[in-house]
Amino acid sequence: AMQTSAVYACVKILAETIASLPLHLFKKGKSGHNELAEEHPLYTCLYESPNEEMTSFEFRETMMTSLLLWGNAYARIIRRQGHVTELWYLKPNYMTVERDSQTGKIKYTYSDDITNKTYVYKPSQILHIKGLSIDGVKGLSPIAQAREAVGLSLAAEEYGSKFFGNGARPGGVLEHPGILKNPEKLRESWNQVYQGTKNSHKIAVLEEGMKYHSIGIAPEDAQFLETRKYQVNEICRIFRIPPHLVADLERATFSNIEHQSIEFVQYTIRPWLVRWEQEITKSLLSDEEKTLYFARFNVDGLLRGDYKSRMEGYAIGRQNGWLSSNDIRRLEDMPLIDKEKGGDDYLVNGNMIPIKKEEDKNEE
Repeated sequence: AMQTSAVYACVKILAETIASLPLHLFKKGKSGHNELAEEHPLYTCLYESPNEEMTSFEFRETMMTSLLLWGNAYARIIRRQGHVTELWYLKPNYMTVERDSQTGKIKYTYSDDITNKTYVYKPSQILHIKGLSIDGVKGLSPIAQAREAVGLSLAAEEYGSKFFGNGARPGGVLEHPGILKNPEKLRESWNQVYQGTKNSHKIAVLEEGMKYHSIGIAPEDAQFLETRKYQVNEICRIFRIPPHLVADLERATFSNIEHQSIEFVQYTIRPWLVRWEQEITKSLLSDEEKTLYFARFNVDGLLRGDYKSRMEGYAIGRQNGWLSSNDIRRLEDMPLIDKEKGGDDYLVNGNMIPIKKEEDKNEE
């Protein structure tokens, strides 16, 4: 399936986008003032490096690729002193997930292709992120569910490859007025001289009264290009990717492309992020830690509009008292203003007063 350009592009976009988002572990604070839990071992594991061989980006990119192709992503959990310190990626095609008939518990059986050994893991030893599921045990593979759509796209690409590999000349028949003693030799001679892209547009020389009759179907008659265009949209539909992100700009305009990008974050990226965040809390934090910590992706960068829209939004927030100068400067990656100079001060519009004060004034 990854040999189809549209599938490769969709998987690459989703995997790289989610891998590039900052993933932090936060400590819950009073009155909603949450802080980065940099002292927790899991913080480094999630944000910097889950193991000695992979960066956080590489790990999440590989996990997302597995999730998008197989519907499941697995990683072995390593704990030290009760805290998760390492995560090791496991290949989904070597993992079997089933419910034990005796205990009723889920078990993971992994056939390691390197050591040629089989390992059985408990749920507490595996980080398992599932895609859409019908049993809650294992996710469904998007590729397997849409195999016909992907197969049609592959068939169209194969047809196009053979067509243009044949010099963009459809198949045909050579007609000879007499009887040929060795027709195979004539066929091989013809193909050697006129077949292939390097022989395109060569002038054919026919001897002994031979005639050439084309019997192939022209690609425009078979709606070849239209079929390929439709399959791109069909595959984008499987992964819920806006077509303009895979370089299909036919329906994209200057006025709607920004909103399509925001919808991509809201309806495509967000469900995947929620799966990650909730599974991290469920599998990587103890019951006690769940009340104190939580993991969260930062998508602010993806939701930023154009410069004019951002400045107008900041102005509204500043004037109405829910953004300080430093709040805005953090969002724009600008140096902060010292507290002594009012960088953290919140303003309020002087023309607006609480309605209670106006009532008290009227009573007087």
